[in-house]
Amino acid sequence: MSEGYSSDRRGEVEATAPGFGANSLLITAIVVGGLWAAREVLIPAVLAVLLSFVLAGPARLLRRWNLGRGTSVTIVVVLAFMVIASIGAVLTTQLTRLAGDLPQYQWTIRDKITSLREAATGRGPLERAAEVLSDLSSDLTGGANAQRPAPGPAAKDGQAAPPVPVEIRPTKLGPFETVAAYLKPALHPLATVGLVAILVVFILLSRDDLRNRLIRLAGSHDLQRTTAAMNDAAARLSRFFLTQVLLNASFGLVVGLGLWLIGVPTPILWGILAAISRFIPYVGVLIAAGGPLLLSAAVDPGWSMLAMTAGFFVLIEFVVGQVIEPLLYGHSTGLTPVAVIASVTFWTWLWGPAGLLLATPLTVCLVVLGRHVEGLRFLDVMFGDRPPLTLAESFYQRMLAGDTAEALEQAEDFLKSHSLTTYYDEVALHGLALAEVDQSRGALTPERLARIDATVADLVDELEEWEEPAAAEPAKAEEKRADGDANIDATLLKADASARRLQAFAADRIPAAWRDRAPVLCVAGRDQLDRAGALMLAQLLERHGLRADVESADLLHSSRLFALDGAGRHIVCLSFLDSSSPVTVRYAVRRLRRKLPEARILVGIWSLSPEATGQACEAARSDVCVTRLCDAVQDCLEWAAAAADAEAQPSGLPQPRLTADAA
Repeated sequence: MSEGYSSDRRGEVEATAPGFGANSLLITAIVVGGLWAAREVLIPAVLAVLLSFVLAGPARLLRRWNLGRGTSVTIVVVLAFMVIASIGAVLTTQLTRLAGDLPQYQWTIRDKITSLREAATGRGPLERAAEVLSDLSSDLTGGANAQRPAPGPAAKDGQAAPPVPVEIRPTKLGPFETVAAYLKPALHPLATVGLVAILVVFILLSRDDLRNRLIRLAGSHDLQRTTAAMNDAAARLSRFFLTQVLLNASFGLVVGLGLWLIGVPTPILWGILAAISRFIPYVGVLIAAGGPLLLSAAVDPGWSMLAMTAGFFVLIEFVVGQVIEPLLYGHSTGLTPVAVIASVTFWTWLWGPAGLLLATPLTVCLVVLGRHVEGLRFLDVMFGDRPPLTLAESFYQRMLAGDTAEALEQAEDFLKSHSLTTYYDEVALHGLALAEVDQSRGALTPERLARIDATVADLVDELEEWEEPAAAEPAKAEEKRADGDANIDATLLKADASARRLQAFAADRIPAAWRDRAPVLCVAGRDQLDRAGALMLAQLLERHGLRADVESADLLHSSRLFALDGAGRHIVCLSFLDSSSPVTVRYAVRRLRRKLPEARILVGIWSLSPEATGQACEAARSDVCVTRLCDAVQDCLEWAAAAADAEAQPSGLPQPRLTADAA
């Protein structure tokens, strides 16, 4: 699962979002303007940072071979820029060759355009024969349609004089001016390459110092956690970018080889451009395929080369995008599709073609930084592919909206990998606990409470027929997770293990005294939210072989409790989501004890505050107190089994245990 309820967020019940007012707009405008004004410096800096991520792995490998830091960095940087220079030289050569060969393809292109135009206009052989006869007729009749020669310039008086021929001769340049004219266009690219090389060297040499400064920025109050997060982020980025470079280079190599076999001219050029274009998301392959497709149409008089080229690009992109990439680093870059499109649009508008190539890698870096630096957390929320809400928060939001259909869809997606008991314990109850917090501060109106109650009841009813899988499959370990997600999975897997230990109570094992009516009575402690927890508990008990009835909090009123028929009620489960008032819990237990002195009373407190829950359990004075539905079901099953064993023995039923166990 890519989302879940985090145990670290149990105490977080509210989140305050910063306002986006005039100051924020002004700061945003200043930042965007600075990015545009300083693009000549920032583009080489960004290239250097990304290249340092790619070269960090090879540099570490050389250091393991007992080479010094400076030597390792120098060797890696020199080799990298030699490769880049070689690629630039090959590109220049191939482009020059292609430019020289283009004129010989013009007649093929013209013939194909003519044939396409004729196919579009519906011209057939008869129409072309008529045009030929019309041309012959014009020639035989004296060329009526021939263009008359233009009259020459008049030389008589009073008329315009013939034009004076003008000849423009370029100024002869000296040797220094000639050299400067040739070097001037190359000065800017050379300066950029030199600046990138210097920055890469310094970044790799000062990697530890930069890491420490970033740790200081992220927060030094927890050095162990922050250091682990920064190291993990750097390692992930380095591995991701290096893998992407190697994969795209391999893609370009295969493209060049395939185009060479097909017969497309200058295949090396198209292979290099394909490797570079694939850094552009979504449209990169289309850009890479455009040139070879046009050239294959110009070279081949027929259409077979064009068809083979198109099929080749479709096949190679499918294999790389759908098979190889997921095996290497998963299906996602960590960005949502909308974020990718927005980042490409923004950086292209800001930095032009360089921004088009750098958009996705740069945004990936910003998102990873946002996951580990508290002040930049908004970047992860805006662009990251992690859900903005936890499952518990999403459950609560759907209950507020009264959207049973979407809540059921989310539940079914969760139940593909986890048990129903785990869903109720780790998602639904935590979402209801968030609702309880809102209610305690007066944020929930009676209408909203009624809507939540009705929606939960509908959801529980829809999940009645859910068939539990034989063994819930754990979440895939290779999914990308941010810091803390491993703890989420550990919590869910632990809950699944506890749920699998629950054994269904066979019908023939139910004691005879428990068969006349539902032996378990689930009672809401205070309101509709508590009733929702009672509904879930009753359903889980039913699924494990114990019938259960559900009563609202009104049952605890004197009139209704006096009229309650307690015959056959052997277990009473009290459901509470509010643990702030232990007196209320103790009062409910005492009233039920007076009415049902022989019944086992279980108190379930589904709160997000462990400390308050422990205090409420101590004050409840019930037979047992639990904080999870799984534990409540386990206790009821054990009590039923003990009753069945005692029924077969003359000693009778075991006496209730006066314990207050807080999970």
